[in-house]
Amino acid sequence: MQMLEQLLGGDKMNFTAEMARKWLILFDEKIQTKQDYLSELDTPIGDGDHGHNMARGMSAVVVVLNDDQSLQEVFKASAMALISKVGGASGPLYGTAFMEMAKVAATSDDLSSLLAAGLAGIIKRGGAQVGDKTMVDVWTPIIAEIQKGSLTKIEIDEVVMATADLLAKKGRASYVGERSIGHIDPGSQSSGYLFESLLEVLG
Repeated sequence: MQMLEQLLGGDKMNFTAEMARKWLILFDEKIQTKQDYLSELDTPIGDGDHGHNMARGMSAVVVVLNDDQSLQEVFKASAMALISKVGGASGPLYGTAFMEMAKVAATSDDLSSLLAAGLAGIIKRGGAQVGDKTMVDVWTPIIAEIQKGSLTKIEIDEVVMATADLLAKKGRASYVGERSIGHIDPGSQSSGYLFESLLEVLG
């Protein structure tokens, strides 16, 4: 938690290309392990393919990573791999997030700024707001916790689980109306794994 605690008191956290590569590799490992569970979450309220789509996309991401890439290049290569390999809504949303992070990485390596740009990209691309039962419901509070330097796995789990109580207003899940209540949003769960991976890098 030492690096995360640097954010306390407003200190900026310098996020390196090496940290970004480690983050994405850890995320890939979690997605490969949990892909069946993610698709099970997606079955009642979506197409039932979120886990397998994300697994295919993250396999493509780790292939394009190399030690010579700058921070910007890591995020851009990851974005392109996700957009080209992942079907459904998740590919464009994750891809847009990393592409917006790549733009910021051209001039800044501050983690909070990078993540804020990623969230802004997701909101712009998908049109969702907090409370719509999407990955925005995870990214928004998690980024706030990172900015305070106090993120924990328990908090990640709590915001992911909280999406079960929401009525889906965006995406495929919105088609089933009130039947979406009681189910964890799959994109929120995969985002939870993304931030768990980040927490491991920062730990």
